[in-house]
Amino acid sequence: MHTSERCVLLRGIFLLLILLFCLAATAVAEEELIAAEKTVVIGGDHNYPPYEYLDQFGFPAGYNVELSKAIAKVMGMEVEIRLDSWGAMRRALNSGDVDILMGMAHTVERAEEVDFSIPHAKVHQSIWVRKGNTAIRSATDLAGKDVVVMKGSVMHDYMIEREIPANLFLVSTLADALTLLASGQHDCALVAKLPGEYLLSELNIDNIHPIARPLVAQNYGFAVKKGNQELLARFNEGLALLKKSGEYRQIREKWLGVLQPEGIPGALIVRYGALVLGPLLLGLVIITLWSRTLRKQVALRTRELEREIVERKRGAEELQVRQKQLLHADKMTSLGILTSGVAHEINNPNGLIQLSLPQLSKSWQDAMPVLEEHFQRHGDFKLGWFNYSRMREEIPQMFDEMLASSNRIKRIVEDLKDFARRDDSGYNDPVDFNEVIRAALRLVDNSVRKATDNLSVDLVAGLPRFRGNGHRIEQVVVNLVLNACQALTSRRQAISLRTGQLVAEERIYLDVIDQGCGMDPAQLGRITDPFFTTRRETGGTGLGLSVSDGIVKDHQGRLEFSSKPGAGMKVRLLLPIYQEETDE
Repeated sequence: MHTSERCVLLRGIFLLLILLFCLAATAVAEEELIAAEKTVVIGGDHNYPPYEYLDQFGFPAGYNVELSKAIAKVMGMEVEIRLDSWGAMRRALNSGDVDILMGMAHTVERAEEVDFSIPHAKVHQSIWVRKGNTAIRSATDLAGKDVVVMKGSVMHDYMIEREIPANLFLVSTLADALTLLASGQHDCALVAKLPGEYLLSELNIDNIHPIARPLVAQNYGFAVKKGNQELLARFNEGLALLKKSGEYRQIREKWLGVLQPEGIPGALIVRYGALVLGPLLLGLVIITLWSRTLRKQVALRTRELEREIVERKRGAEELQVRQKQLLHADKMTSLGILTSGVAHEINNPNGLIQLSLPQLSKSWQDAMPVLEEHFQRHGDFKLGWFNYSRMREEIPQMFDEMLASSNRIKRIVEDLKDFARRDDSGYNDPVDFNEVIRAALRLVDNSVRKATDNLSVDLVAGLPRFRGNGHRIEQVVVNLVLNACQALTSRRQAISLRTGQLVAEERIYLDVIDQGCGMDPAQLGRITDPFFTTRRETGGTGLGLSVSDGIVKDHQGRLEFSSKPGAGMKVRLLLPIYQEETDE
């Protein structure tokens, strides 16, 4: 064989090998492509309606399930949906048995373990309490309480991350949490608002409800194991396609309705805004031109009416002052009658409580030896909802607390009767100033506790008595303290009361000092004018300090005010010291 023929043969063999290699590579690529198109396993919670749950026939249902199937269809993916407990699904995602979770609340802490998709909903987490429970209103109120929460849920993470000192009771499902709370166990439960409302109907529960303000609102969407960006991108793309086609809106409205409203598109806002603002601007131009022609005519007529208006205004103000004073006097008279009736209705059942509590306490003491003997022989047992070993220590404390509270009710009712009672006596009685202040503080105790956490009271012992009417001065002190409460902008700001004596002037005084918003000099100069108020929009009438100033002047005393904007206010009430009158 010639050399040229051998070269041709070798070239043919080489080309044949290259062809076989290309065919093998193509087969491998096809196998990898087929493997890449394997079924995607989507996981979810088996009892989280209306988002994801097993229906009465055991099939996956809910908003997340239908949305996931729609994304799979539009993206041409084969999917398998598995629903189980939330803890099991999270573990399955970490182990790789599940490729993606169809619904997970977005948090910073979870973002370290998973990657989140574009949110497809918003979940509002709420505190659920039994009806009649007013002690829990925010996360700070959970300290020291028995709190039911689903293990591994976002609210379980929330309590742990914020180190809230509550007693956590972990359950497997949200239904278990609501059932436990409804049965009278524990203080509250942490459950998302919308799933909770669905479960209430399903479980036929009607004695629990969520507090008005949600604890936290969180974005909610798909989640994959950290780094699985390829699968996440496919679901994000599918979600975008569904939104563009309008199918996403149909699915959302079917399952979530108006509870999860979608924002109005910006283009629609601009379009309708132009339709509304265009005619308004045209009308504004016409009105402006018209108003200029009228302005000249009005100016002429205004000068003629000014004198008449000033005179009528002066007369109207005087009449209004008299009417308001008469109305206030009538209200105080009605308040006295109403308070007397209410006090009677409160004192009757309160008196029965005060009579019954000592008898119940004595009965408990007599029963204690029998219960203690049973405890020693048979061990601990249930007494009510709790063990006897706990109740034998807490029941005596409950009796003491109930009796103390009943006595406090009685004292408050008596103070209210004294405050509202019409007193036409003169102004020559010797009155204990400190006792008047204490009675006033008891009446406004609830308002003070709502306004500030920092109240200080310094009443000088042995203070001389003042000459006057104690009930009228008590009304003044109540007004001064309530004004101080209303001036505060934060519970951290303080209110302080202190009494003292000015020996040279033969007067005693009360200082009411607050750290509130203060007043500028122009406002301070009008503070006791009738109907002058800085709280007109919140219902202020401007009569409180005006009436108080009149009462103090009737006692030959005076009110002094000092304040700066943003630096609080100091009010000093001065009254003459009582002195015995001697015959010359």
